[in-house]
Amino acid sequence: MKPSSAWLAALPKHRLLAEYSLWSADLIRLGEDMARVEPHVDIWHVDVADGHFSPAFLFFPDLVAACRKRTSRPIHVHLMCDDAILASQVDQFAESGADLISVHGENANARDMLARIKGHGLAAGIVLKVETPVAVAAPFVDAIAFLTLLGTRIGVKGQGLDPTACPRLTEAKALIGKRAITLAADGGIRENTVPLLRGAGAETIVMGSLAFNAPDLPQRMAWVHGLAPTA
Repeated sequence: MKPSSAWLAALPKHRLLAEYSLWSADLIRLGEDMARVEPHVDIWHVDVADGHFSPAFLFFPDLVAACRKRTSRPIHVHLMCDDAILASQVDQFAESGADLISVHGENANARDMLARIKGHGLAAGIVLKVETPVAVAAPFVDAIAFLTLLGTRIGVKGQGLDPTACPRLTEAKALIGKRAITLAADGGIRENTVPLLRGAGAETIVMGSLAFNAPDLPQRMAWVHGLAPTA
């Protein structure tokens, strides 16, 4: 059920988009939980961590392949992996059914990996840690479809939004300029922070418990989608 390659162009430009992080799903009943929230998902977000670049150990290619069979929504794979294994991870997740793969601007081989991702016919993205200057993304902006800024420390759930998150989004928005790049905010996504992130320039947010634990998910998503864009 892989989406058309035109999925990027088809993303609504007038509303804040929601990436649903599978890390926050019910991992024991993953298929059921995906089906429950699927009508409200704009993009699925899959974190992949190797325990070195990021302290967590997270998702693997066979699981993404299984998820691919259950959804027609785009799948965004966020690779938090050391340089030495990054190429093999790109290849495996491309083959598992990803539509977009993002690597970190902190990876020494990030430029080569962007070319490798595109060689698989996929969209490519860059992610920056919260402590990394936004200017690090500058050499990549003509080669990416997504730029994701982390608003919390990498690989740790449940943190509050870093005070630099919104100014960094504003800086990134200026860096992107007129380019067709989607600006994403990941980490510290709460009811009180989403309007701030949207106002600072976020075009998509990576939602975890705010989506999966919502008491009224249709109502919550109507609120998210209805937030006014940045001026």
